[in-house]
Amino acid sequence: MVTIKDVAREAGVSVATVSRVLNDNGYVGADTRKKVMEAIAELNYSPNEVARSLYKRESRLIGLLLPDITNPFFPQLARGVEDELSQAGYRLLLGNSDENIQKELEYIQTFVQNNVVGIITATNHVDYKIYEALDLPLVLLDRASENYPAVYADGREGGRLAAKTLIEKGAERITLVKGPANIKPAQDRFQGAIEELSQADVDFSVLSTTSYSFEEAQGWAEELFDKFTDTDGIIASNDIVGIAIVHEAMERGKRIPEDVQIIGYDDIPQSRLSYPTLSTIRQPAYEMGREAAKLLIRTIKKEPGVEQTIQMPVELVERKTTRKE
Repeated sequence: MVTIKDVAREAGVSVATVSRVLNDNGYVGADTRKKVMEAIAELNYSPNEVARSLYKRESRLIGLLLPDITNPFFPQLARGVEDELSQAGYRLLLGNSDENIQKELEYIQTFVQNNVVGIITATNHVDYKIYEALDLPLVLLDRASENYPAVYADGREGGRLAAKTLIEKGAERITLVKGPANIKPAQDRFQGAIEELSQADVDFSVLSTTSYSFEEAQGWAEELFDKFTDTDGIIASNDIVGIAIVHEAMERGKRIPEDVQIIGYDDIPQSRLSYPTLSTIRQPAYEMGREAAKLLIRTIKKEPGVEQTIQMPVELVERKTTRKE
């Protein structure tokens, strides 16, 4: 492993001079600075961010916790967070909790040990009081709570929009796939859809689920068609479940969208690649990530008048799993 001593030797300067260049602390002549930077590039040296933050008594590290990186929605969030933090001079530490509270606790401990100055979390255990002891700025992403700043999309409107679309396109026996009960945005979507369905002259049923995970999506799809064999319209809890439902419908000989119409939620890239391509409600995942990073930075800097919640708009994306007008 290349060390700061190796860089100093290559540049022909002292370790203290290399340190001043890295930390932008103290005077270093232009020619000397150039030699140091060339030595860093030549040796592919990567400074220890944790050690540097301890030395300067400030950190540029941010922790980001995701519940399931196999779900393509969450890497989109992460990319938005990382791009915004990078522009502001911060670096990201990423944790994947697998929806496991013990792993979440371990990552929080790791973040603290690495001297992060703030945390963004999109996990499902915000209300389990595991964050209360942290003396760190915290922003929720794609989650909501009265206790912390949050960035999330308008789930209630998304649910209404999905239900309204199926009703307008002639669905009469609609199945609503309800997301996990402990995730507020999922319940917002559910409530929005129920409000719209309750006012319409349609029959509707509810299939409750406990996870958004890729591994369980096929099981939900099979259970749906086993229980509601004559459904002709489905509002999926997310795109992964929506794509699994598309596959299961075709396995059972159902024509899409003639026999059954399906609307997903999120607009992950794979929804454009499924066959048939999935109609869905788009959440602006990348933009949500950027907004969460901006909000955390403003909170870290203690800027006045920092908003506590940022709700972002959703939109319908029509593809091949819903009928044309």
